Amino acid sequence: MRKVKLFTIDALPYRQPIPVYGYRFGSRKKTLAVMGAIRGDEVQQMYTAARLVRRLAELEEQGAFAKDCGVMVVPCAGQFSMNVSKRFWPLDNTDINRMFPGYDEGETTQRLAARIFNALQGYRWGVHLASFYLPGDFVPHVRIVDTGYQPNEEGLDFGLPYLLIRKPHPYDTTTLNYNWQVWETRTFSVYSRTTDRIDEESAEMAVDSILYFLAKKGMLPYKHPESVLQFLSEKGMLGCGLPEGSKTKTVKEENLVNVHNKKGGILMRYHHPADFVKKGNLLAEIINPYTTEIQEKILAPADGILFFAHHAQLIAGHSIVFRLIP
Repeated sequence: MRKVKLFTIDALPYRQPIPVYGYRFGSRKKTLAVMGAIRGDEVQQMYTAARLVRRLAELEEQGAFAKDCGVMVVPCAGQFSMNVSKRFWPLDNTDINRMFPGYDEGETTQRLAARIFNALQGYRWGVHLASFYLPGDFVPHVRIVDTGYQPNEEGLDFGLPYLLIRKPHPYDTTTLNYNWQVWETRTFSVYSRTTDRIDEESAEMAVDSILYFLAKKGMLPYKHPESVLQFLSEKGMLGCGLPEGSKTKTVKEENLVNVHNKKGGILMRYHHPADFVKKGNLLAEIINPYTTEIQEKILAPADGILFFAHHAQLIAGHSIVFRLIP
């Protein structure tokens, strides 16, 4: 393992410059890059990347990497936002993950995006430990933006329960995932359950999924494809166990059913991601914050699996409370 200073976050008011580090494993070949936290509330993403650093260091000590395999992990590039507990850049509330590929002569977040992107360019595969724009919890899954630049089936090689295929919208063209693909890196976003708090079980599942991907691509040695999980287990590198890639369910985002609330108030949630629900089941209630009277009952619109669930207890009207795989 080699700790490398990639760049420095400077021009900060009343602060010393903050270095951003990456951890390099294996050879110097640019095989796989993993980006952790970019936004200031991505505690789970930073923790997951840190756990991956530890596991890769153990694998490297055992000589488990293929000779032509080089992996870079960047646990965090949003330290300033994280230090002051702000999801977006504190000085102007802009989102770094809406600034890629960046601009060296632009505003602060454009310059930061350019430095992050320069550090991550040229890798064959890229993994972004991403978070959602709404505060909530997910079923662990891998997400691909369907740009046409890469085969979507590669997402099965992570072995996670779901592979979500998303058609890009105009605002996706400024994200890390999209631009990585444009610059010829095959890119995946891995989502664990949470964002602003640590969920160890789903963090370990995300780490296992990346190790599983490395093994499936021949970057960790194994004799037969079916022995990948056994190899990781024997090395003590497998935390939670994963399904085989063939059992991963592929879901198109446009087929998800969004469940909205009509009224704002306090959200009382009675179901969680991965729960199977029947049409008409009570999913949540919105209660009056001044009287605790029930203002609205939110019912399942169809049979299915809950894919996403809003977790902030204060919720505005007409929000996405759940997303359902019908």
